[in-house]
Amino acid sequence: MVAQLLRLRLDLGYGAVRGRVWRIAGAIVAGIALIIVLWWLFGAIASLADIRPENARSLLVVIGSFSLLGYLTVPAMLGIRDPIDPRAFALYGIAEWKLAAGLLAASLVSVPGLILIALCAATIATWARGGLSATIAVVCAALAVITCTLLARIVELGAGAALLSRRSREIRLVFLLLILVLIAPAIIFVLGIDWSSGSGLVEFGRAAGVVSWTPFGAVWAAPGDAAAGNVAGALLKTLIALATAAVLYLIWWSLVAKTVHTAPQAIHEGNFGSLGWFDVLPARAAGVIAARSLSYWGRDARYIVSILIIPVLPFLLIPPLLIAGVPAQPLALVPLPVMCLFLGWSLHNDLAFDSSAVWLHVASGVKGSADRLGRIVPTVLLGIPLLVIGAMISTAFFGSWAVLPAMFGVSCALLLNAIGISSYLSATSPYPAAAPGDSPFQQPQSTGSRGGFSQALGLILPVLLALPAIFFAGLGLAGQPDAYLLSLLIGVGTGLVVLVAGVWAGGRAFDRRGPEIIEFATSH
Repeated sequence: MVAQLLRLRLDLGYGAVRGRVWRIAGAIVAGIALIIVLWWLFGAIASLADIRPENARSLLVVIGSFSLLGYLTVPAMLGIRDPIDPRAFALYGIAEWKLAAGLLAASLVSVPGLILIALCAATIATWARGGLSATIAVVCAALAVITCTLLARIVELGAGAALLSRRSREIRLVFLLLILVLIAPAIIFVLGIDWSSGSGLVEFGRAAGVVSWTPFGAVWAAPGDAAAGNVAGALLKTLIALATAAVLYLIWWSLVAKTVHTAPQAIHEGNFGSLGWFDVLPARAAGVIAARSLSYWGRDARYIVSILIIPVLPFLLIPPLLIAGVPAQPLALVPLPVMCLFLGWSLHNDLAFDSSAVWLHVASGVKGSADRLGRIVPTVLLGIPLLVIGAMISTAFFGSWAVLPAMFGVSCALLLNAIGISSYLSATSPYPAAAPGDSPFQQPQSTGSRGGFSQALGLILPVLLALPAIFFAGLGLAGQPDAYLLSLLIGVGTGLVVLVAGVWAGGRAFDRRGPEIIEFATSH
């Protein structure tokens, strides 16, 4: 079975280039380029055998982890589908375990597969420093090839149907967001290392040591540990790599079995437009409201202007502080918490932006908790990458990675506190806002002080509730590094409590004030 599938894969590759001279010439040029790349890649990695085992291990852990991450995300981002799809064999009665093993082996006959094999074979040459390290290197090289291939095939098969449907744009956007969240911190960390001093290699090695205990890094780190004399660590990481490959193979096997016994879903896109986020999110009240909110945030000028203004606001505070004599280094920690505060605060009058459309929520009996929960989804989706990437950038500019937990804690507290408070204020204290289609800078006239009260309360309360996290962050800056972790724990814990309480209280207020909300929406 495996031999037949490999022959089929080769025939498909040959059939893609035969018949026209320019295709054959292009394939020859591409083949020569591939051989050159493989030769260079093998030589570059094999040359790591001449450096210290600890440094070689750190480099291979980082390179290998990014390779695994690429096999996890790139197929879904590009919508890649393997021509040898399990669905094509549904009518042949092949045993699922044979089909799963054969398709996995056939997947290696490809350009990414050959590059992966060269990368893993080069690691064997790198760790040919002794009997144990060489043996573990051979085992881990095979496990790395299997793991990467399984990740790619699982993503291709699992996400293939969705990426071919009307949901493809939104799902690719989610994968792009995932890539940014996972890759950006690593890039920022590497750029922030002082490579001119010996401490740079120490920081890099420490980070690689943490990654080496994860499923992404264990398979690349085990031979290095064996070469450095850490036999127990090498064996444990080999077991982690083996368990990861075994779990992925079971997932792949179950997907193949399910696919060959399930009729493909026919998708007719000819005369139907995409429903965008409504196709992606669950068909429940909170999911529908979240989809509507995401659509508004991506198209409505009132929301777009708010998003564009938020990154500018904190930098308006820095020049006056510099003029007042505040040192430049601590000011690197200011922009992110301010942006998180205003991002959460932007929801404090979200209900008024609906204008008369909000009556549908009240008239259809939507629960207030579903309304509140759906409306916070865009802010949370924007806040997650802002927190992760912004904290890394701020810490890099500050110059000390010890402050990173406190940056997460304070910023997370301000973001979640502001979202929770705004969810409540939006239901209890809405005030007139620019109508749909009007200029975002046009503010309707209103009587009373409700608007100013709601705005002030939405900014002050989150800061007050975040004071414990800010206090412990200040202690850390004052010379007590243990306080940084307390700032993280208190900030995240406080933020989650305020978020849940705000959504719950806002939902109760929405249920109770239904007639008043309709009256407000129709009169403004």
